[in-house]
Amino acid sequence: MTPRLKELYYKEIQPQLKEQLGFKNTYMGPKLQKVVINMGLGLDGADAKIMKSTEEDLGKIAGQKPVVTKFKKSVANFKTRKGTNAGLKVTLRGNKMYEFIDRLVNIALPRIKDFRGLSPKGFDKFGNYTFGIKEHIIFPEVNFDRIDKIRGLDIVVVISAINKEHSFALLEKLNFPFIKKGDN
Repeated sequence: MTPRLKELYYKEIQPQLKEQLGFKNTYMGPKLQKVVINMGLGLDGADAKIMKSTEEDLGKIAGQKPVVTKFKKSVANFKTRKGTNAGLKVTLRGNKMYEFIDRLVNIALPRIKDFRGLSPKGFDKFGNYTFGIKEHIIFPEVNFDRIDKIRGLDIVVVISAINKEHSFALLEKLNFPFIKKGDN
């Protein structure tokens, strides 16, 4: 069964973007390629119990098993050793990506306390959008009673687009809650 957001993208959003951005072909428009979710653990990465619980939490949020990332260098000031656990990451593509974005926009982001919207300044020069979430407990999949510590997430939405404006137009059509100019 195809995800609701994927169906909406191909039936409604893609033709609308073709008209709005003035493309000759619907397939020239911006498209979601992947979503990367990263959770840095820092010094907590050395503790196996904490590592296991955060791995379970991120696995529930993303819908697939995360990969353990390692430190590439030893840095004395940060108390890191080369080869030790640094954090966790998950790369979502295809149907899981659309399901995650649907849950993120419609369920998780509105649950953030005092949420005013996402910053439109998170685009890089290639049109990819990056933002952070301070509390991973906004996702309903995470059991609040079993959490030892509230952790943050970095989410990168990789988009095949010509520029930032096209990526912004796509994310607006996908109902990403951006801060409007004039809103304080």
